[in-house]
Amino acid sequence: MKSLSLFAAVALAVAAPTVARAQAAEKDIVETAVAAGTFKTLATALGAAGLVETLKGAGPFTVFAPTDDAFAKIPTATLDGLLKDKEALKKVLLYHVVAGKVMAADVVKLNGKGAKTVEGAEAKITVANGGVKVDNANVVKTDIAAKNGVIHVIDSVIMPPKQ
Repeated sequence: MKSLSLFAAVALAVAAPTVARAQAAEKDIVETAVAAGTFKTLATALGAAGLVETLKGAGPFTVFAPTDDAFAKIPTATLDGLLKDKEALKKVLLYHVVAGKVMAADVVKLNGKGAKTVEGAEAKITVANGGVKVDNANVVKTDIAAKNGVIHVIDSVIMPPKQ
């Protein structure tokens, strides 16, 4: 019963504000992100890494999309370095992508576990205090539907573990 009430609280907290957005899914993930206007740095990075066509593909994909403000938290020298190193940038960006369509309601099943990213490593999903985290990033908006998947907005850029 306790897990059911946690599920209900999480579903209400993260999914309720997104019902209207989930209905219209005419654009792909890249078009949806660009149209939002708050993912300019992400769009630039996807272009620099050669991943635009990938995320315009059939999918489905789940993208944990950092906002421009999230990218602004990265020191300028670090961000500039990533933008110049295509392979490192690609690795970071693919760490934000999960194959398949994982909606907010599915997050309870992943609590405390990892979500395998396209990059290959697992990003840790945590549900606590009415919120959801992917690694150390807070999920601030969920279930933004696209014709080839879903976007969940995060407030920080997550970095793959060093191997």
